[in-house]
Amino acid sequence: MTTRQPAASMPDSLHHVLRAKQHPARSVPCPHCGAAAHRPCVVRTRNTVLSQPHPQRISAWAQATACCPDCQVEPTTPCHEEGRARLTVHARRYQEAEATAA
Repeated sequence: MTTRQPAASMPDSLHHVLRAKQHPARSVPCPHCGAAAHRPCVVRTRNTVLSQPHPQRISAWAQATACCPDCQVEPTTPCHEEGRARLTVHARRYQEAEATAA
């Protein structure tokens, strides 16, 4: 009789490559609907799964992964205009985050 070895766990970097069909923003939790990282966004009132992440999740992902060329802040720091924090990130920060993910 042979005994089977348990399968080795897959590293996170490989998980991201295999999830290439999914939007990279799914790597962070959604601040809008509360979906966990790597889970799809949902509409809670109808319990419907969305095909694309909420804009707030995309903004949180861009903030977590990219530096902003407009206001010169580091990742995880919110974008600002004239000293006031913005609710969303600058458009160029989205571009930086997409370039980083590619």
